[in-house]
Amino acid sequence: MDGFEANKAISAVLSVGIAFMVTGMIASGLVSPDKLKQTAITIDLGAAAVVPTDVVKPLTPIDPLLLTADAATGQAFAQKVCSACHTFTDGGKAGVGPNLYGVVGGPHAHMQGYSYSNAMQTVAATGIKWTYDELNKWLNSPKAYAPGTKMSYVGIPDDQTRADVIAYLRTLSASPLPLPTAAEAAAETAAYNKAIAPPPAAPASATQAAGVKTVATSKTAKAPVAGAVPAATAH
Repeated sequence: MDGFEANKAISAVLSVGIAFMVTGMIASGLVSPDKLKQTAITIDLGAAAVVPTDVVKPLTPIDPLLLTADAATGQAFAQKVCSACHTFTDGGKAGVGPNLYGVVGGPHAHMQGYSYSNAMQTVAATGIKWTYDELNKWLNSPKAYAPGTKMSYVGIPDDQTRADVIAYLRTLSASPLPLPTAAEAAAETAAYNKAIAPPPAAPASATQAAGVKTVATSKTAKAPVAGAVPAATAH
């Protein structure tokens, strides 16, 4: 290929490049985006689920469990776990913790002469007695029941084990506190089930209002091309 033919080839390439560039500039001038004046699409996602983070499940009621509790099992647990700090006989001396004879139905800080923590003395000052419900709360988590208590034991997490221990402590009395009746147990169970039941569903109108989200879209409007019929557009 001589120099003349080479120059022709280079000129052809440059011409094509210039043609593409000019075509792009013209196309950019003809096409301009136009923002929508209103929402084009509405999507109903339904009511957004609300997950509470601060809800604490109520403690399992003790009355129904006491009706089937085993005092002998509770005694075995108490002798194994609690006897390092407590005594259980009538007139028994205090250890690290107070003697527990007569505790069920008795007042908080029930043992005369024992140095209770300020936390327990504060509870005792309210006049609350050691009912089955109070013992259930205490044995579940002493530190949560009376923050600042001297009792280092973390508590009994198992519901039935707590009931067995309370049933045993009930026997440590010349006149044991009566057990709950079946009616009382049923009422406590009903109240518990109501407390843990999920809230009712929101009305349909509220659900739709809470779940509607909008999605904005953009529309590209093209300038009419000479000799062509403009396409209809909606705003």
